[in-house]
Amino acid sequence: MNGYELLTALTPVLAVFILLVLLRLPATKAMPVSLLLTAILAYVVWQIPIKQIVAASLEGLIISVSILWIVFGAILLLNTLRNSGALDAIRTGFMGISTDRRVQLIIIAWLFGAFIEGAAGFGTPAAIGAPLLVALGFPPLAAVALALIADSSPVSFGAVGTPIIVGVDQGLRQGPAVADQVTASLGNQSMGDYLQAVTQSAVFIDLFVGTFIPLILVMMLTRFFGKNHSWKEGLALWKFALFAGLSFTIPAFIVASLLGPEFPSIIGGLVGLAIVIPAAKRGFLLPKESWDLEKSTVNTPNISRTLPLWLAWIPYLLVAVFLVLTRLDVLPIKGWLRSVKVGWQQILGTEISTSFEPLYLPGSIFVVVILITIFIHKMSLKAVKVTVVDSLKTMVGTVIALGTAVPMVRIFINSELNGADLMSMPMELATMVANSVGDAWPLVAPFIGALGSFISGSATFSNMMFSLFQFSVADQLQMNEQLVLSLQVLGANAGNMICVLNVVAAASVVGMVGKEGTIIRMTIGPMLFYALASGVLGFVGIVFL
Repeated sequence: MNGYELLTALTPVLAVFILLVLLRLPATKAMPVSLLLTAILAYVVWQIPIKQIVAASLEGLIISVSILWIVFGAILLLNTLRNSGALDAIRTGFMGISTDRRVQLIIIAWLFGAFIEGAAGFGTPAAIGAPLLVALGFPPLAAVALALIADSSPVSFGAVGTPIIVGVDQGLRQGPAVADQVTASLGNQSMGDYLQAVTQSAVFIDLFVGTFIPLILVMMLTRFFGKNHSWKEGLALWKFALFAGLSFTIPAFIVASLLGPEFPSIIGGLVGLAIVIPAAKRGFLLPKESWDLEKSTVNTPNISRTLPLWLAWIPYLLVAVFLVLTRLDVLPIKGWLRSVKVGWQQILGTEISTSFEPLYLPGSIFVVVILITIFIHKMSLKAVKVTVVDSLKTMVGTVIALGTAVPMVRIFINSELNGADLMSMPMELATMVANSVGDAWPLVAPFIGALGSFISGSATFSNMMFSLFQFSVADQLQMNEQLVLSLQVLGANAGNMICVLNVVAAASVVGMVGKEGTIIRMTIGPMLFYALASGVLGFVGIVFL
């Protein structure tokens, strides 16, 4: 690549970083500008045919519809629970577990979020967890940023293992067949066994990285949202935070080692909740002094009636149950829901195709639960109307932001068809980095995975995009390919914290449209820690293997 081509390949990353993070423009302005710049440079410098650019943009619009459906469902569920009185009851219930905001954050964002990630994935934990935190009195910025940071370790096994079962598996294929260099390395080993080995490597490294996420969460909470702006007040909870970290990572490690990548996050989250909630009630490993937010930040809902706690929690329980039931291959429900597809094959005569399954999306599950909630919470017709209208109004900014962000991403990813004799933009960038770092590649590999999630909006897409590349680099450098692939998986987890699409979606649910850059500035530090710590452990592993 020459300088102009390098600048073009970096445009989606640089434009987002400069406009969102540095200039602090809202996503409703930053993303349309980023899309325009990317499209123009893709045509002029990368020499991508206009038809390919338009087709990629249309693909992005179709994908954005599926994301918007999830976001709308999450917003509608939140407003339904707020207007039915359920959120007030849930808040009171959490106060019964512990009045310490640090403990509440760990239970909701880390453990409950892990379970939802395992069941649904694709940004759902932040879309559910952030508004629940806001309902408990957390500032919206804290709720979104910390929910995104918490949704890291569980991502490897999100949506019943999709990032590995689909992402890595498809990423190691060329067309329908496994790539030749992968086949040569596998020998007599099946692809299923190889993916299991990658799973075990990733979850083992995460034992030493992910376990610290709850401690990072509480330290950021007390430093940026506490009255004293103190790191020390978060560090004071270190025993309980590490206990909560291990309460997820150890069960996840055991499940991943014995059963594979489908259920570590689901079971790990449930086991963690079963261990940590009783421990919190008994004050196990907790400091004597409870910690609270500044009184000015506490959001007390103005609700005319309250519900029994068990009735208030039924919608969330139904969401969890329905997500699990619709993701199990042993039941016919998954097949029924996935049989309905909406999409466009070979858009405008190109090789670009896309589709989504509207009934299978979490948004549809949210809507079903909302209809049940309206009935069991005995909401009035007026309250339902207000809920729907408010939710639709909230979506306006999100439609603009996501409707331009996703097409930009798809132009970037579908740039392999060009007149400049270049690979796709992400592959050119990754190759350039690989040629520069050589034997230090394990330190860099997680950041390639993070780049994939940041741009594509999904750890699964990141693994699909870069798994074969990571494998090839490891093969050329005579490194353990399995370990390098596990670093790709962990890097994709890290990128989930700063993923533009997740940030926009979560911000929309709690009314923070326009603050996306502020959110990314908060999550980028933990993202760097997660990727760097994984890389260091991977580098040490490569050296001693």
